[in-house]
Amino acid sequence: MKTALTPVLLAASVLALSACSSSAPTKSTAPAASAPTPAAQSTAKSATVNLASASGSLVSGKLTVVPMGNGVHLTGEVGGLSPGSTHAIHIHEKGDCSAADASSAGGHFNPAAQPHGKVGSGAHHGGDMDNLVANAEGVAQVNAHAEGVTLGGGAANDVAGKAVIVHAAADDYRTQPTGNAGGRVACGVITVTR
Repeated sequence: MKTALTPVLLAASVLALSACSSSAPTKSTAPAASAPTPAAQSTAKSATVNLASASGSLVSGKLTVVPMGNGVHLTGEVGGLSPGSTHAIHIHEKGDCSAADASSAGGHFNPAAQPHGKVGSGAHHGGDMDNLVANAEGVAQVNAHAEGVTLGGGAANDVAGKAVIVHAAADDYRTQPTGNAGGRVACGVITVTR
């Protein structure tokens, strides 16, 4: 008799437990799956850079910086260069142009800790941009793009308040960590205007 009652008791227990569970469902206390963190966005619409000479050069210029695509775009003009010469231009980690040789601006802006390289061709610093080429009058028209950075907002990749440096030589896009770009001939700070 004991063996015949066991399945009946088991069935009764299951029914009793299921009847108890008819109360309203409770909310789970387990953390919800978090959405991926959105990429930092630029909060500023534009900035200017007033480049002043460094290292005894006569190089100077004015640039405009605007958010564009996956980074920021720099346009403007740099003068005082040797006619037909090629020069590196980079965003540097500190907005300090106080040293005579602009060394106070620190190294290249590199928030993602990448090797130095060429924009659009694999790994590169956030501050890496294509070289400038001066015309016969020693003036370079700037049309440069920095990828993976923002303008304003204070994120780790924000370039607002950082320095832009024009170098004495061309960037070879290979030599670590500077591209063998030579001395710093002009420096200016990215200043948000709106």
